[in-house]
Amino acid sequence: MNPSFRFFRRPPVLPGFVPSFGFSVLFLSLVILVPVSALLLYVGDMTWAQYWRAISDPRVVQSYKVTVSGAFYSTVIVTGIGFVLAWIVSRYDFPGRRLIDALVDLPFALPTAVAGITLSALFVPNGWLGRWFEPLGIKISYAYPGLVVAMIFTSLPFIVRSLQPVLEDLEPEFEEAASTLGATRWQTFWRVLLPSLVPALISGASQAFIRSLGEFGAVIMIAGNIPFQTEITSLMIFVRLQEFDYPAAAAIASVVLIASLLLLFLLQVVQGRLLRRT
Repeated sequence: MNPSFRFFRRPPVLPGFVPSFGFSVLFLSLVILVPVSALLLYVGDMTWAQYWRAISDPRVVQSYKVTVSGAFYSTVIVTGIGFVLAWIVSRYDFPGRRLIDALVDLPFALPTAVAGITLSALFVPNGWLGRWFEPLGIKISYAYPGLVVAMIFTSLPFIVRSLQPVLEDLEPEFEEAASTLGATRWQTFWRVLLPSLVPALISGASQAFIRSLGEFGAVIMIAGNIPFQTEITSLMIFVRLQEFDYPAAAAIASVVLIASLLLLFLLQVVQGRLLRRT
């Protein structure tokens, strides 16, 4: 018998498995699978020529480049910031630690449009933070750097919350043993701690990257939305909807959907291999 079918014939460890499993499958179907299927069916009514014309428009292609590059830069930056923040919150006890720990989740609770408006007001040339960049000739609000800043803000929690539980579970005995064997602090970090953190770091960075690919509200409020410069793919979908070109909007959305699913699948494969090695 196939192992997957044998699983359903086992006596459940906990009562209520069957209704719980059925409810979970129903919920996933209604919230995820049905909308995704509807999108793919909508795209299926288009001919290949229509589909290709919609997704290969020069303005749309440039939006892909802007979105991917912004997500890449923001992920690199937020990985470093998130690592340091997770390390400080997990390893040190200081006044205000709980407040900082709570503020990490602020991007989850704050509407992204509100975050975008706030960031744009802070980084305009006469804003609280923008005035420090103005003498250097650096424009953040309504320019490409603002797009990256917005993506950093919305994706920071993914890095911190992926690393924090692993850091808290690491026993100090490993560091003490490495120190006893003569390892320096850098060697202890590089050879003892980092290998245990790599799966969580990859998971958090991948989720941050995927989150940035689909960001909309915060970005459009600060990026300026200049065609061929700061337009992201999510905005192009919205533009096509405003033009009542629903098939083109669905086609562009399908590209984002397929890219996100491929990245999630690749993440699962990489995580599985890393966990087997450890």
